Amino acid sequence: MGVSKTSKATIFLGFLWLNLFQSVVGRFVVEKNSLRVVSPDVIKGTYDSAIGNFGIPQYGGSIPGTVVYPKENRKGCRNFEDSGTSFKSKSGAMPTFVLVDRGDCFFALKVWNAQNAGAAAVLVADDVDERLITMDSPEADGSSAKYIENITIPSALIEKSFAEKLKKVVNAGEMVNVNLDWREAVPHPDDRVEYELWTSSNDECGFKCDMLMKYVKDFKGAAQILEKGGYTQFTPHYITWYCPQAFTVSKQCKSQCINHGRYCAPDPEQDFSSGYEGKDVVVENLRQLCVFKVANETNKPWVWWDYVTDFQIRCPMKEKKYNKECADTVIKSLGLDSRKIEKCMGDPNADEDNPVLKEEQDAQIGKGTRGDVTILPTLVVNNRQYRGKLEKGAVLKAICAGFEETTEPAVCLSDDVETNECLDNNGGCWQDKAANITACKDTFRGRVCECPVVDGVQFKGDGYSSCTASGRGRCKLNNGGCWHHTQDGHTFSACVDNEEGKCSCPPGFKGDGVKSCEDIDECREKKACQCPECSCKNTWGSYECSCSGELLYIRDHDTCISKRAREVKSAWAAVWAILIGLAMAGGGAYLVYKYRLRRSGLLWHNICRWTAKAKSKITSTRIMLEIDIVMPPDIQNEVQMLPSRWKILSVIILLRIWMKWQIQLPSVSDKETEGISLGSG
Repeated sequence: MGVSKTSKATIFLGFLWLNLFQSVVGRFVVEKNSLRVVSPDVIKGTYDSAIGNFGIPQYGGSIPGTVVYPKENRKGCRNFEDSGTSFKSKSGAMPTFVLVDRGDCFFALKVWNAQNAGAAAVLVADDVDERLITMDSPEADGSSAKYIENITIPSALIEKSFAEKLKKVVNAGEMVNVNLDWREAVPHPDDRVEYELWTSSNDECGFKCDMLMKYVKDFKGAAQILEKGGYTQFTPHYITWYCPQAFTVSKQCKSQCINHGRYCAPDPEQDFSSGYEGKDVVVENLRQLCVFKVANETNKPWVWWDYVTDFQIRCPMKEKKYNKECADTVIKSLGLDSRKIEKCMGDPNADEDNPVLKEEQDAQIGKGTRGDVTILPTLVVNNRQYRGKLEKGAVLKAICAGFEETTEPAVCLSDDVETNECLDNNGGCWQDKAANITACKDTFRGRVCECPVVDGVQFKGDGYSSCTASGRGRCKLNNGGCWHHTQDGHTFSACVDNEEGKCSCPPGFKGDGVKSCEDIDECREKKACQCPECSCKNTWGSYECSCSGELLYIRDHDTCISKRAREVKSAWAAVWAILIGLAMAGGGAYLVYKYRLRRSGLLWHNICRWTAKAKSKITSTRIMLEIDIVMPPDIQNEVQMLPSRWKILSVIILLRIWMKWQIQLPSVSDKETEGISLGSG
């Protein structure tokens, strides 16, 4: 039967881990704290205990308590509350330390169950005579991840011989008072703390990767305050190992290693046939090391925290962005020299040592009081490995415990840790300096890059490299981020004030609408003014077209026509306007006749009768202009009673009646017209 790809991957990873332990696990140091028994006198004294690598140890402090050994569920693998057991301290009593036996379940589960029952700390009794070991959290699955993350009490493993003494005294009914002390767990020689974090860029390793990423994001602000103030010296490290010589040419080794098997990392998904490969992790680890080195050369080593957190946010494996292109965008946003970083990284395909990674492998071996680094992640403070939950508050306590007494910085004496990261390089976020708009928002934990809302206009984008105004009113804000230019007294803009928020070059221009819009030469590209009689001249954003001779250019039709033809057209237009005006006047007269003058029918009858009689006696001019002289008194009085506008209208209508009847009016001499004036109506 053949061996599956998964089985081959497991076997190969086994070889890699075996090689790792042979090469770096030469001396594992168990970090201890002091456990001092105050009473009874029969067991009074100080004993060693191994700090658990979960929960929150009280670095720099101590906790007094009373030891309780439960009658049931003594291994702590079940919920104590199911049996009605509670370890909650009564008012005024000392906290309860629960003693449980080793075995049958994970250390972390024992501590979790005791914490839920009210315990202040947990002591785990070893069941074999051996040197103390470190209680680590298990590889978290869906069920264990929840309780591991929420353990907040400290725990410690004690030797079997000491545990037997404790049990004997407690079972005899005596009160056992102890004191867990972490004040000497971290050396504190001077006013500066040196600490390092052994980490990995792999974000697909489950609970521990999630915990590590959360810690880096949460602790970044405090770390940068301490570093900028000169209180600490931080150094990041990355674990790698080499591929056994017998496997350097294998497919598995080539996919997990760089530099011909010298520097390797396990496959993120533990599946060689899909997803990212171990060598991808090694390359990104190398890049992050070089980011730190280049930033350190510019006296800004704290920029490493910015790069790592931004890379986690912007370039996750789940979104298939874990690559060089995404990393380069983060490097650019932080103002780092990408050429120096590339030079630092070297050639991952070269058959030679990489100085940066070779130094990392050497550093994995313990020196002095610090043991070999085998647990990932691992925090080392003043050359002592930190044990406990990798959490901002707990780590800050451990670091502050490393300062010589009275030399602690203010951050160690206050719960508030605040820094405005937007003041330094705009926090690596997008900004528009011309409009004084930024995507950087300072927060308690650091900063976030989020496109803003300005004067009711929402900017959209990733907040790091781009933010574009969108929606109505966007053109009022720095022209919506679009191209605009003024020349020869004319201003053109590519901003279109609509919901889409796109930039489009205006008519007469071509380009992307954002960075540039170039004038279109309509004459050269033959897009306008192409008739035989046309003469074209290009202008900025438009063109001028003229015609030869007496011709006139019509822009809408791109043609030349005769001015005479245009005049004829204009004359006909005037004629039509007059005809339409007369038609409207006739319609108006009809309406007046229908609604107003019908009431005065008798008046018009008299006027017409009088007009016929006066035909041979007076001129039409006198009829219109001197009504009060030639009209009979009865008709004159009726006309005078009409409003002013009806007087004028009646004269006009009278004239039209005369024209219809074709009355032959005699000519009027200058003498006859002397003294003629408007009537008094």
